[in-house]
Amino acid sequence: MKPEYKETNDRMEKTRQALQNDFASIRASAANVAVLDKISVDYWGVKTPIQQVATVSVQEGKTLLIQPYDASLLKTIEKAIQVSDLGINPQNDGRVIRLAFPPLTEERRKSIVKDLGKMSEDSKTAIRNIRRDALEGFKAQKKKSEITEDDLKNAEKEIQALTDKFCKEIDAMRAAKEKEILSV
Repeated sequence: MKPEYKETNDRMEKTRQALQNDFASIRASAANVAVLDKISVDYWGVKTPIQQVATVSVQEGKTLLIQPYDASLLKTIEKAIQVSDLGINPQNDGRVIRLAFPPLTEERRKSIVKDLGKMSEDSKTAIRNIRRDALEGFKAQKKKSEITEDDLKNAEKEIQALTDKFCKEIDAMRAAKEKEILSV
């Protein structure tokens, strides 16, 4: 890839990666450690992700087991999970916290799929905005006679190819996540 397109490619890749992380944190019916990625606890005055203060593992495919390194964090972790939008009530037995993932209702599955569509469209809009910014940069270079008309046309083709590639990847990610959510 030419250096002049690298920044655009990197920005688009970051957008795709952010969506992938968001998709990973959406809970399907199976337990997934990534659902805790956005939940932090107050540890010695610092907001810290749960995975950094506890061992998190999957039990029997439907339960997450959270074992804090410091037992005094049990109540703090339990509270953080309760106030999050996870929708699962933690069970604290004094040593570990268990999160049992109930199967999703059909209505909830459809709601999640709708959210996936919105998230995907937002990411594709961000990709198109990155394309616009890149093209404006090349047009400004053309106006200053730093590049030729042919260079501008080639840049437009390359940037459009990058845009198409990332939009297809986002569509594929969405389809895979929808399939995961809708499978019972």
